[in-house]
Amino acid sequence: MTTQALLLTEAQKKDLHETALCIVSPGKGILAADESVGSMGKRLTQVGVENTEENRRQFRQILFSADDRINSCIGGVIFFHETLYQHSDHGVPFVKMIRDKGILVGVKVDKGVVPLPGTYGETTTQGLDGLSERCAQYKKDGAAFAKWRCVLRMNDTSPSQLAVSENANILARYSSICQQHGIVPIIEPEILPDGDHDLKRCQHVTEKVLAAVYKAMSEHRVYLEGTLLKPNMVTPGHSCSIKYSPEEVAMATLTALRRTVPPAVPGVAFLSGGQSEEEASIHLNSINNCPLNRPWILTFSFGRALQASALRAWRGHKENEKSATEQFIRRAEVNSLASQGKYTSTDGYIEANQRVYGSCYAY
Repeated sequence: MTTQALLLTEAQKKDLHETALCIVSPGKGILAADESVGSMGKRLTQVGVENTEENRRQFRQILFSADDRINSCIGGVIFFHETLYQHSDHGVPFVKMIRDKGILVGVKVDKGVVPLPGTYGETTTQGLDGLSERCAQYKKDGAAFAKWRCVLRMNDTSPSQLAVSENANILARYSSICQQHGIVPIIEPEILPDGDHDLKRCQHVTEKVLAAVYKAMSEHRVYLEGTLLKPNMVTPGHSCSIKYSPEEVAMATLTALRRTVPPAVPGVAFLSGGQSEEEASIHLNSINNCPLNRPWILTFSFGRALQASALRAWRGHKENEKSATEQFIRRAEVNSLASQGKYTSTDGYIEANQRVYGSCYAY
C-alpha cells in the first residue's frame, strides 16, 4: 500500500503548478547557467580566459547584471552549485540579484554522467544519494526548481532498452524527490546529436525515449502539472549530409512530442543541442508556428545558445563587460520572440562555423 505521508497535498500541488507556469510564462524561457567547472573551463579557454573561480564568477555576473529588459524574456535561471553561493562585485548574492528581477532560481542537482554497466559505452546519471537532503537545503537557499540531465547516444545499437529504462526511472525518482521538497523538477532526457542519423531516425528515438520517461513518471506518481520538460529538438545528426528546413524540424519535433508528452505537462523548454544561437532561435520560432496543435507552452532553456555571443564579446576584459551584457540581452529578446512565433531572422539561416557543437558534450 502507498504510504499516504509521501503523497503531495493539494496545497503542494498548487504551488508546484504555479511555479512551473511562472517559469515559462508567455515570452519567457530559461537561462541555463549551470555549467560545471570543467565545462565552463572549455568555454573560457575558447576565448583565451583562464578557468578560475573568479573568472567564472565574473562571466556569470555579466549575465545576471542585465537590466530590466531581461525581465520579460527570462523566467528562470539554472545555477551550478558554485554559482548559487557567489556574490557580485558589490557583495550582493547572485540569488538575490535574480530574484529581485522577479526571475525564479533553479539549480542543477545531478552529479554528472557515469558509464552504465551492461552497455557499449552508454551512460546513466549519478546523484540520487543524498538528493533529498540537498533539495531541502537548496529550497532554504532560494531555489524554486531543479534540473537533472540524462544523456542518451544514438547509433546503430544505441540507445539500448537498458539505457532508456534506466535513465527514465532515474528521472522519475529525481522528480518525485524534488516535488516532496516543493521544488519543480525540470526533466532533461537529452539525445546527443552526434552522428550522421537523419531526421526520421532522431524522431523515432526521441519518441521511444520520451514514451519511456512518461511511463516511469506515471509509475512513480510524479505530479506532471508541477514539472517541466527539457528535451532536444528533433534534428539530424551533425554529420548528416541531408539538410532539412526549419519547418521540417518543427514538424518532426512536434509530432514526437504529441505522441509521447501528456498535455498535463505545463511547458517544454528545449535545449539547444550544439546549434548556433541563430539556428536554435529559428527552429524554436518554426516550432511555435507549426500548424499542429500544441497543448504545452513551447520555449527555450538555452545555455550556449544564449551565451556564446556574450562570451566572445567579453574575452576576459573588464572594458568589454557592457557590450557582452548587451549581446546576452539581445539573444534573450530574440528567443522571447521565437517562443511566441514572432521572430523574423535578419542573420540568415545556419552558419555552420557559428555552431557551438561539441561531440559527446558533457557538463
